[in-house]
Amino acid sequence: RATMKSLRFLSAEVFVSNAEFARKSLSTVAHNLFPLLFKASYLLEKGEVIHDLVENWPLVDFNMGKLLGATVDYQEDLSRRTCSVCLESCLTGLRDYVLNNFSPYMKRLKVVDLTGIKDVEVQFCDCKKTMGRWARTQLLSKLCLDLVVYLQQAQCNPGTFEISIDVLIDLFVTERNYELVVEALLKKCCCPLKICCVAFRSDNLTLQKFFYIIKLTDPSLLRKLEIVHNVRLEMEHLEILFNSIHFPLLMSLTLPARTFNVQRFTARDEQMLTNIGEKMGEMTQLTELCMSFSILTGRIQKLLSPLKSPLKMLDVSNCSLNHADMAYLANSFHANHLEALDLSGHDIPELYPSTFFKLLSHSSSVLRSLTLEDCNIQDTHVNMLILGLSPCQKLHEFKFVGNPLSSQALKHLFTFLCELPMLKNVEFPVPRDCYPIGITYPIDDASVCRFDHQKYESVAEELNLILLQANREDVKASTPLFGSYDAAVQETNNELGAYLIKSFKETLEKFSISFNKMS
Repeated sequence: RATMKSLRFLSAEVFVSNAEFARKSLSTVAHNLFPLLFKASYLLEKGEVIHDLVENWPLVDFNMGKLLGATVDYQEDLSRRTCSVCLESCLTGLRDYVLNNFSPYMKRLKVVDLTGIKDVEVQFCDCKKTMGRWARTQLLSKLCLDLVVYLQQAQCNPGTFEISIDVLIDLFVTERNYELVVEALLKKCCCPLKICCVAFRSDNLTLQKFFYIIKLTDPSLLRKLEIVHNVRLEMEHLEILFNSIHFPLLMSLTLPARTFNVQRFTARDEQMLTNIGEKMGEMTQLTELCMSFSILTGRIQKLLSPLKSPLKMLDVSNCSLNHADMAYLANSFHANHLEALDLSGHDIPELYPSTFFKLLSHSSSVLRSLTLEDCNIQDTHVNMLILGLSPCQKLHEFKFVGNPLSSQALKHLFTFLCELPMLKNVEFPVPRDCYPIGITYPIDDASVCRFDHQKYESVAEELNLILLQANREDVKASTPLFGSYDAAVQETNNELGAYLIKSFKETLEKFSISFNKMS
């Protein structure tokens, strides 16, 4: 559906479409038209014009989210376009803003905010080449170091050294870009572009490197911390992290798999868990928590009860929660505020059906995203599920891959889902009747693709027809067999794969040495 453009925006498109003319004419352009021209240039992927607009930016702030978001002149949100041509032009333009001594405008820029850029699966830019969060981290770090070197070697205008611009960014650090980012952070005081880390994600890092770099980021500014793949952070390390570093503004925390394992808890571990809960309680802004694939049986209350702010997002997928945990969640002050909830990997119908529906009832007025993958939801549970979901009128997203539901049950459920007015995304399982008779759930990775693909396509077509007949073309329905799209994993999958192979090789070598000693 085409988005209407104002006459101003159409004029801006015409102006920037001739790059050579636009670049020569920038000195005559009124300051308040720069944001309009920037969005038009971004839409048309005019890299040279974007570079020159940023190089001569006459305003005090440069906020990518606001510049590319819905505006009066053009409602379409372009912040999901992580176009490599546009973003590289933008960042090199920022570097040249510092170096340009001949700009007709006084240098007023104080804050650049790059955090509004959203990484998504489908790109609409013509070049089809994206610059993800990792690559943005890499390029900004490199440009900052280049600036430091240049300013040390060249004869610069004295005014250049007085420039100080805070660049707000979501950093993504792995082993491969670690050294570069560390060097850029260490030289921050010498660089006119000051990297201000608002969100930090680390994958494939040793604990020593993680602890070192997290201190360099200035944790007092950090709003989001994600420690995800191949960072071997266990409970004792988390306690050290929270004891040694203060995170006053932290709103969102993601911990790696197996951070907690209550099955092997000692009295010291129980005390450690209490300390961690108390430290999280001191993070008064914390409203999002992801602790998937830890074993937390019976300890949810101990961890969450000290929190001062109600959680808006909670991911406790595959955490072996028991009835006491679910009862705490259902009756806690968090329940009425949960906008996103992931309880995947728990046998909800068998273990705590009524408590789960109580939790769903309490969160129904605000719930936007619900994930119930591999929860043993069967045909006999569909009517109860529909009853529980009916009050969730703000639900945008419902994911329930991996449940043993038949084609008929899915059709029944989809007919109901059409009635949820805000729903935009549904991830549904391959119907049970598409798999060979006798398949057991949860289905292992080796068997997950062994289904009748022709039959599945036929069922998927019928489900989409149900949406179509209800005038719900706005709902995207899909079956991601190996999990939802993760932009960070997609961008660094080669490094992630190499790390896993290396870890597997090291494990085999240790096993071989142990075996030889025994022999």
